[in-house]
Amino acid sequence: MALKNLRIAAVATAALVALAGCSAGGSSDSSGSTASDCAASTGKVDLSFTTWVPGMDKVVDIWNKANPDIQVTVSTVPNGNSGTYQNFFTQLKAGNAPDLGQVEYDTLPAFRVQDGLANIASCDGVQAAKADFADGLWNQVTFGEDNSVYAIPQDSGPMALYYRKDLFEKNNIPIPTTWDEYAADAVKIKALGGQITNFPKGDVNWFAGLVSQAGGQWFDTSDGTWDVNLTSDVSTKVANYWQDLLDKQLVSTIPGFTDQWNNAYDTGADWTWVSAVWGANTISSGAPSTTGDWAVAPMPQWDAAAPTSGAWGGSSSVVFKGTKHPAEASKFLLWLNTSTEALTALNTEANLFPASSTGATLPALSEGVPFYGDQKIYELFSEQSKVVSPFTWGPTMTQTYSDVSDGFAAAIGGSGTLLDALKDGQTKTVAALQAQSIPVK
Repeated sequence: MALKNLRIAAVATAALVALAGCSAGGSSDSSGSTASDCAASTGKVDLSFTTWVPGMDKVVDIWNKANPDIQVTVSTVPNGNSGTYQNFFTQLKAGNAPDLGQVEYDTLPAFRVQDGLANIASCDGVQAAKADFADGLWNQVTFGEDNSVYAIPQDSGPMALYYRKDLFEKNNIPIPTTWDEYAADAVKIKALGGQITNFPKGDVNWFAGLVSQAGGQWFDTSDGTWDVNLTSDVSTKVANYWQDLLDKQLVSTIPGFTDQWNNAYDTGADWTWVSAVWGANTISSGAPSTTGDWAVAPMPQWDAAAPTSGAWGGSSSVVFKGTKHPAEASKFLLWLNTSTEALTALNTEANLFPASSTGATLPALSEGVPFYGDQKIYELFSEQSKVVSPFTWGPTMTQTYSDVSDGFAAAIGGSGTLLDALKDGQTKTVAALQAQSIPVK
């Protein structure tokens, strides 16, 4: 499946080097970790792991049964931008962060700037794991620094279109292949009493995936400084497209990942979801009465002659600064993200699309998925991963997301527009970079 060719949410090496130079003095080992820091602990070790992956507890059960001396306790929480990241930052400041956590690639720079990640490069097996991952993904967890590893890649997030195949067929509506067709279908679906999809105010990283698919960028560091441009022509085009759907009330605006949101998909009130590969489990768990009714197709295109995809999320597993057991934590993360046993369980229990090249050999990724009418959805996502447009993430994405999300909420409420939200987010992002003495235009 050519997972080695993944370019999901790629971050330019120049950006990573610039970021490294702006945190903790810029040394390649600025986290303070040394070989002696990764010595094995004595006696039984208990590790805490905070994640939002559904079914992760079942995967960890496999580890716990085989490793009585290293036990992992899972806490399942809302996704990172729904408050978990802020909790992590608060816990790190207070010195009571969990040993392990889930952090999306786009937010790793924010934790690096705050010196919240343990450098696990000296832990047994970590450096060798590089061979299991595409260079772009590995660069995101090393920030281009020598002798440094701050996370282990877990999954990637190529995007596609989930759609209610039964409803489209029943009403003789062709599956949209372009964004113009998608908007036209939205009108038809509203006339039938439904909504084509939901616009979530809080998932700004979802919106970034749409901008990426259209060929846009929000950050550039080609000249060694951060150039912030959330309102480029491409980004403006995407914002105006969704603003038009909002103005015409062609999409719902339910808070994402809530019971109400699940119910909209379970009852057929919302017909599609442009989402990442991990969304397969979100729909199947949130809309259980629709088994067999869903299918997956490529994202609608701006230019049908040059198909592209975007990426939303994709996560790494981190060892937080302050853990007393980096050796054991790293051992667990290597098992979780590179072993056939764990990757199979992650795909089966949580529908994760593994970042590790080991995942390319998993039979589960070439089999039909019953919830999706036995469609081989992972083969489709594998193809989409090959046309993902690279996207550079900034070092203060958590704040950028928060600021833009506030503006999106205002726009949904009729105060301002999505473009206004991006303009305000850009201004505040530049100010945040300057406040941290990060070079910015």
